[in-house]
Amino acid sequence: MKTHWKKYTLQFRRPSGTSRGVLNTKDSYFLMIEKDGKRGIGECGLLRGLSADDRPDYETRLDWLTKNIHLPFAELYNDLIEFPSIQFGLEMALKDLQVEEHILFPSDFTAGKAKQAINGLIWMGNAIFMKEQVKKLLQKGFTVLKMKIGAIDFEEEYAILKNIRKEYRAEELELRVDANGAFKPGQALDILKRLSELKIHSIEQPIARGQWQEMAALCDQTPLPIALDEELIGVFEQLRKRELLGTIKPQYIILKPSFVGGVQGSEEWINLAGKAGINWWVTSALESNLGLNAIAQWNFITANPIPCGLGTGSLYTNNFNSPLFVENGSIGYNPGLEWVIGL
Repeated sequence: MKTHWKKYTLQFRRPSGTSRGVLNTKDSYFLMIEKDGKRGIGECGLLRGLSADDRPDYETRLDWLTKNIHLPFAELYNDLIEFPSIQFGLEMALKDLQVEEHILFPSDFTAGKAKQAINGLIWMGNAIFMKEQVKKLLQKGFTVLKMKIGAIDFEEEYAILKNIRKEYRAEELELRVDANGAFKPGQALDILKRLSELKIHSIEQPIARGQWQEMAALCDQTPLPIALDEELIGVFEQLRKRELLGTIKPQYIILKPSFVGGVQGSEEWINLAGKAGINWWVTSALESNLGLNAIAQWNFITANPIPCGLGTGSLYTNNFNSPLFVENGSIGYNPGLEWVIGL
């Protein structure tokens, strides 16, 4: 069994704004395992400045993995506990090696018989740009929109949301917001109260991660559901995960497999959340179509009815051609289309 990795820089079609800055490019590392004339590919989806494994020794750890690929999967996975994106890449590559045409989790989804509801994503920018995105997403048939907030003046963001709600009732259009930890604990509750007046479905990470007591107080008093996102990053041990959920008691958690150790890591969070009565949904972390494919296929077989965040495949000019497509607010898979992967 031979293994190597390759760094690939994805280019955004246009700069994409978050509360942490504007993204123009995004690096991914692809782990390739060859055996008996077959090749398995796994994406190690690193997100600079956010991933727990955004560390100077990242490539060194990939080198270590290529030299030790002969070891049992469980041993490799555990040794990579502080590198969740590499865990996911390893998991994906080994599974891909055993299947055809990147069908990692066969289902009605991969057979082209079923789609998955997703949210349309409104990126941060000036008010005009954000309004343009809303219009285009509604024209494309989305019934769930997620707007990133916290980068421009909140009153402007609130006005955009208010105008959407004037045209579309909550029963017609679900609105979610993602603050990426932009608000201070002292101001967050007032903001949540105002957002609740617009019947917002949920807010992701209203305050910065690591403030467990402040977040717990918010989750206890909030007039609208809070979803933990960045809060899960870097929480590796099961005991610590249980402690986080028990302390904060959020209404939802959001799982990005590249951030939490792939399918195995995500399923551990799901099991713990289920025992605590906490709901969840899955989103991508700006992976290429290869990583998105693995996440979408796995998410379908979980049978979670909550619309997910898997509509990021069209963000890049140099993404890989795949059978994935987005139509009428859903992601689908056309088995008649071929993969074109230039790696």
